Amino acid sequence: MRETSVGGCAMTRRQALKAAGAAALFNIVPAKVLWGAEAPSNMLNRALIGFGAIAHSGNHLAFKGSRLIGLCDPNALHAAEGLRQAENNGWGRVKDYGSFLKLLEDKDVDIVHICTPPHWHGVMSVMAANAGKDIWCEKPMTRTVGEGIEVMRAVAKNKRIFRINTWFRFKDVFYGFGTEVKPIRQVVESGLLGDGPLTCTFGAGQGFNWKFYWSGLVNEKPEPVPETLDWDMWLGPAPWKPYTPCRVGTTFRGYWDYDSGGLGDMAQHYLDPLQYLLCKDETSPVKVEYDGPKQHPEVVGRFNRFTLTYADGMVVRLDGDETLKGEPLLRGSNGICVYPKAKDGKTMRIVGADGVEWPQEKVLEFLASCREPAPQNTDFIECCKERKTFALNERNGFRSSTMFNLAIVSWRLGRDIDFDPVKLVSSDEEANRLLYQHMREPWERHLKA
Repeated sequence: MRETSVGGCAMTRRQALKAAGAAALFNIVPAKVLWGAEAPSNMLNRALIGFGAIAHSGNHLAFKGSRLIGLCDPNALHAAEGLRQAENNGWGRVKDYGSFLKLLEDKDVDIVHICTPPHWHGVMSVMAANAGKDIWCEKPMTRTVGEGIEVMRAVAKNKRIFRINTWFRFKDVFYGFGTEVKPIRQVVESGLLGDGPLTCTFGAGQGFNWKFYWSGLVNEKPEPVPETLDWDMWLGPAPWKPYTPCRVGTTFRGYWDYDSGGLGDMAQHYLDPLQYLLCKDETSPVKVEYDGPKQHPEVVGRFNRFTLTYADGMVVRLDGDETLKGEPLLRGSNGICVYPKAKDGKTMRIVGADGVEWPQEKVLEFLASCREPAPQNTDFIECCKERKTFALNERNGFRSSTMFNLAIVSWRLGRDIDFDPVKLVSSDEEANRLLYQHMREPWERHLKA
């Protein structure tokens, strides 16, 4: 029997499960005792599916806007650690459900946090919606267009509230760009950049890192499954493969079956705000062009560039080899350009068609004259209580995940593809097989239930 070390002691799966069960004697501590927040009767209850690295974040385990009552993970060691961390964070002894299926059956759970690898996001979101839960899902929303369509259907049918765990379209500095998204959207909406289509260039030169180090290993030798891990449940809807350590932990991102490298890891953080500031929440690219090496069928590699073109001629270039490092984020049809904020600047840099950079005072004066973007509902718990649509929801989230899911299909095929943003299909049948990829049963039946 394989042993796994925890805190210096060897532990088998049975021992870990027993320890987790002992720790999970259910005991909800009232919110007023925990941190002096609002009365427990006004608090929504939530539970975490998956307790890997991301579940520790302030948006999941430590989030204080609702009450944590339980969690689950197919790795008993992760579940046991989750129970300890929950108690350390002031939640008392929460439930270990063992399986997310049991979690979804619990009528006390109002909100489900999906903190799993991406290959689970689509089917779990659908199942949670069908179980009457509101959903806080990690990025990316889904791995395929087909999964995204089913999530939208299930959320609408069950009248659920959905959010993706990224927030840059409505708050915080937009990574290396150095400013929030709001003023960039104001520039686009103002018409300053001309009447024709924009060209957007997105990569390291504009402040965004594609994390190419997320790449799996080829020809790994299969190993015995650890006693603490339910490998079949971890794989879930993904194709069955023999266990290797590199397929779990954070290194799962390097395999097409579970994610798509740095693009899958970061694209919704990057491209959702980009979609918003470009005013493209209601549509998708009609063509994706790929430049880069041929990809391994299982393991994610690098790309040089994707060029995504919209029906109106707008172009978004995802720069992977940094040959476009000196380009602006936005180039207007009239030649006016938008660049990241300088180190000593107050906001973005704008360079006129004559090549002369505007003084920062002129940029700030222009922004002050711009119309404010439409308000957004950015408090997820308030949205759940009042049944309001959250700012980043299943519909606009579907469109931003479609941006990079189209790129991923082009990447895997090693060629350009077309896409109909209304019918949501390509004329390329091989592309459609990846856009509407089958799941391992019984999970495909759950996805389409």
